Amino acid sequence: MQIFKNANFQFISKRKTGYIVSSILIIASIISLIIHGGPKYNIDFTGGSLVHLKFEKPVAIEDVRALLSKSGFTDAEIKHFGSPTEVSIRIGVSQTRDSLSYLIESGIHQAMPDNPFEERRNEIVGPKIGKELIVDALLAIFWSMILILIYVMWRFEFKFSVGAIAALLHDIIITLGIFSIFDIEISSPIIAAVLTIVGYSLNDTIVVFDRIRENLKAASKNISDISGIVNNSINQTLSRTIITSGTTLMVVIVLFFFGGEVLKTFALALIIGIGIGTYSSIFVASPIVIDWRTKKA
Repeated sequence: MQIFKNANFQFISKRKTGYIVSSILIIASIISLIIHGGPKYNIDFTGGSLVHLKFEKPVAIEDVRALLSKSGFTDAEIKHFGSPTEVSIRIGVSQTRDSLSYLIESGIHQAMPDNPFEERRNEIVGPKIGKELIVDALLAIFWSMILILIYVMWRFEFKFSVGAIAALLHDIIITLGIFSIFDIEISSPIIAAVLTIVGYSLNDTIVVFDRIRENLKAASKNISDISGIVNNSINQTLSRTIITSGTTLMVVIVLFFFGGEVLKTFALALIIGIGIGTYSSIFVASPIVIDWRTKKA
């Protein structure tokens, strides 16, 4: 199926603009991560206790916070979870889960007798487990990058692998940066989403690289305009890119709006990643191959 027949968009001639846009996004992401002291990890990584309550009627966060503060939980993180009737309460590892459970069973019941609630979730994660999860997540991303580098070097050339890795790092940094800018927590599903983004972005990049390689072989030794060859390759795969990204985005957007609060950040990470990944295949990975090859020549 061809959406764009005989497409001739001048992507490569705009690659410097793409470099500028990518640099701005990466710098903004890094600055935000530095200001916030790194990504904002949730209980999966930091450890602590998490309680999720569902009330019959809407409840004000200020009322719950005032009640917890009076009982010594001044550092508790309280927020609505999807709707005004649902509240999540998180405390750090320095405070006891039993005290919080007792407060919920007695204090909140007494303070809000006309608004009964049920406990939907009550879990605890130790600080040691949290640190191990962070290390495991970083190792998973690191080894995926190494294996991708080896695979692309074997299938194509070293310059192609550099372009692919640069595009993947570009996607991961910007995705984490956007989460940092909007103060969204990084959880285990987000790490899964990041690894999914790595695979998705790589697949899109490999499709473009395959067409570039085919066109370079067809040109044989009469390669006078490598920029034109790469630009034609991107245009030839553009319909496939738009269809694949578009259909995937449709599903993920539905998941974002109707998949519930638990899946919302996971879907958001995929939406950002798919958009940035499609962009980087065109404006990061391929231009790097051109600039490297031109410089070597």
